Amino acid sequence: MSATESFATLDPFLHRALFYGDEDEYVAGTVPFVRDALAAGEPVAVAVPAENLRLIRDGLGADADSVRFLDMRVVGRNPGRIIPAVLRAFADAQPSGARVSIIGEPIWAGRTPIEYPACVQHEALINAAFRGRSATVLCPYDTRRLDPQAVADAYATHPTVVRAGSGRKEDSGAYAPDAVMARYNEPLPPAVDVVPFRFDDDSLAEARHLAIDEGVRLGLTPARVEDLALATAELATNSVVHGGGSGSLGVWAEDGYVLCQVRDKGHLTDPLAGRRPAAREQRGGRGLLMVNLVADLVRVHTGPGGTTVRCWFAR
Repeated sequence: MSATESFATLDPFLHRALFYGDEDEYVAGTVPFVRDALAAGEPVAVAVPAENLRLIRDGLGADADSVRFLDMRVVGRNPGRIIPAVLRAFADAQPSGARVSIIGEPIWAGRTPIEYPACVQHEALINAAFRGRSATVLCPYDTRRLDPQAVADAYATHPTVVRAGSGRKEDSGAYAPDAVMARYNEPLPPAVDVVPFRFDDDSLAEARHLAIDEGVRLGLTPARVEDLALATAELATNSVVHGGGSGSLGVWAEDGYVLCQVRDKGHLTDPLAGRRPAAREQRGGRGLLMVNLVADLVRVHTGPGGTTVRCWFAR
């Protein structure tokens, strides 16, 4: 029995990185994966960038009608949204105990350096989000176009890697998701010329109105202003309730986005906070999840000295 087979017997969840170098290898690594899952009667979802959706759909032919396709550039623009709103949303919608197979490609050439740390943390957290569940998640990596660091990080976030050219599976000796989470829990670049507004329980409404006024002034559409207001209210309330009773808010424009940042003295110790789907009967605890659902990007830096949450909203 190989090490990979041994792993499969220990945990019903499999998380694999697929390394491909061109379109032919992409199709060879993904289409048989989908067909095998369909033949086993498993629900299948494919969430990859649109150009790769086309490759898989064309390769599947009539079998494509049995697959749920999602453009990852849209549904996964914010990596913090992928686990609750894409992967777990699909898996949780299936009958209890049913095994599911998902192709998810959260890291593609063109992801910005600001987005990348959140992408890697997402990949590291999939293992905890699906632990003990009957599922296989296959994550393609374009070895031709991605930075070598992205490929190295894939070894650290996936227990198993697959080489599309040969189809060979192997255990990753570099698998260390907790170390990845710690490494990319990095301080955010400082905001320039932003005077923070300090708030407490008595000034939560004022913080929200400040964000609205700044969002309008900086050119957000009305719908985006509503998203900014929601994120500000949720983050500021979290600071008051869980972050020492107060915090600071900054709103500014940068590179075509309006940014909202909340800092407080709390320490966020749950790595899946904001990325775990909320149960229907759950009361509270949805604040950071709501922020991930409405923002285009969310970055978090946390430690014993406090927590900073920064959100991006496209203008």
